[in-house]
Amino acid sequence: MSSRTCRRCRNRFGLTFVLALFGTLVGCSESGSPGAASDEPWFEEIAAETGIDFVHRSGVPVQFWFPEIATGGVGLLDYDGDGLLDVYFVQGGALEATAQEKPANRLFRNDTGMRFEDVTTEAGTGDRGYGMGCAAADYDGDGHVDLYVTNVGANVLYRNRGSRFADVTTAAGVGDPAFGTSSAFLDYDRDGDLDLYVVNYVRWSPETDLICYSGSGEREYCGPNSYQAPAPDTLFRNEGSGVFADVSRASGVRAAFGNGLGVACADYNGDGWIDVYVANDGMPNQMWVNGGDGNFADKALTMGCAVNAASLSEAGMGVISIDVEHDGDVDLYLSHLREETNTMYLNNGRWFDDATARMGLGQPSFEFTGFGLGFLDFDHDRRLDIYVANGRVKRASPSFSDDVHAEPNLVYVAADDGIGFRELAPRGGTSQPLFHTSRAAAFGDLDNDGDPDVVVTNKDAGPYVLRNVAGDGGNWIVFRVLRKSGVHALNASLKLEAGGDTQWRRVQRAYSYCASNDPRVHYGLGNATGVDRITVHWPQGGSEEFGPFEANTIHEVRQGTGR
Repeated sequence: MSSRTCRRCRNRFGLTFVLALFGTLVGCSESGSPGAASDEPWFEEIAAETGIDFVHRSGVPVQFWFPEIATGGVGLLDYDGDGLLDVYFVQGGALEATAQEKPANRLFRNDTGMRFEDVTTEAGTGDRGYGMGCAAADYDGDGHVDLYVTNVGANVLYRNRGSRFADVTTAAGVGDPAFGTSSAFLDYDRDGDLDLYVVNYVRWSPETDLICYSGSGEREYCGPNSYQAPAPDTLFRNEGSGVFADVSRASGVRAAFGNGLGVACADYNGDGWIDVYVANDGMPNQMWVNGGDGNFADKALTMGCAVNAASLSEAGMGVISIDVEHDGDVDLYLSHLREETNTMYLNNGRWFDDATARMGLGQPSFEFTGFGLGFLDFDHDRRLDIYVANGRVKRASPSFSDDVHAEPNLVYVAADDGIGFRELAPRGGTSQPLFHTSRAAAFGDLDNDGDPDVVVTNKDAGPYVLRNVAGDGGNWIVFRVLRKSGVHALNASLKLEAGGDTQWRRVQRAYSYCASNDPRVHYGLGNATGVDRITVHWPQGGSEEFGPFEANTIHEVRQGTGR
């Protein structure tokens, strides 16, 4: 073990008394109703029935190295093109070990909808770096979904050749040997190919690791601000020949940076260009507004989404961009540290407002530490619901289980009065609450039955595979939205009209925390038996109408075939 600097410090992850007081006030002012005494289960945890035997390891053994508390990514991708989502788990392992001694990432092929087989070796995806997260997309446009893995140290790009992946990191120039967390493929310059944004956390190494303690004197994980060394993010431009160029400085995204953990890409200001939002841990967030000329400017402060309503930075973990109000503007929801709140920023067309309290989302999240999250209509009632994966970064007293960082996950549903959300009971949407230190959460329809399922990674434990049983009562529709080339049209926006109701969605893979998600666009339809039309606004400009469509079917729409 390398020698480490010994510093006795209280681990607060940027927490202050003011934050705790603000969170309490938020909870007292909420309009959302509390969770019901008991709701019907929304999910069944079936990991043991699926053939997925992955067990996450944060350390071998756990040594309180700083990265151990944040690791644990997951991706959903159809790597073999059979129409079923496969699952890729990103492993932590050992920070001071040879590659042969470290456990590998694992890829599980979906054979029958909810039965999986480990194909890591034959697929060639068993990276043994100290893994954090992943992003999936067809970056070279050959019809096969590729995979990017972020690590503490050099990242890895796997090019999918059809039956096997090849490590093309060096040739592509995307190794980025920092402390990568979340990442996202996007076409920021609208040239038709996918570029890559990589979020980095802290400039850390085993030699610079610190020793921290809790207020009671117990050994504890240090927070990122203990290091005072936020890491700059990296933007890679796709040159179209399998090679990427690092344009981080030239584009302006190195002008400001924080302890980055989450990323969500969208056109936040409605100018037709894809912007990048970065959730920072204990520092102001960044909103990189795309100028359309290859340059970005951080406008988070002026747009109202750098800090919360009390002008305080929070511990940003996961993030999702979603149109909560169905008004065509892209909103933001972030997960945060215990004694802060998860935060909802509503986009009014010019700037964002912190609407956490009036949406009923402050008090229920105040006692938990959120990481992975998703906004989907799990029960098909035409209203969006929220799933949040929780797990502490410092010890619980008392703890929920033998795992001192374990917490239950949370599900929020539309409040009965139609204003905001309420918490589903039991917590997490299962028949009994589950207790682990959850990290990444990936969302997608694993069995193609029309409702979104959830895969959650748990620190030093097996994952949750949550089969959705809440969507059986309503109708649904799913769209595969493709560009002319057949590649998923990432960041296209869809306006759906059905029976006088309008819903907006977007094609996105990169949201949550260190996760890659199902790119298909899902809508709950309630009692509607069909869709009148959808309008697709393409990320390279222009729009088309498609429809009508029958409900309870997965449809494909392709650029250039609409009206």
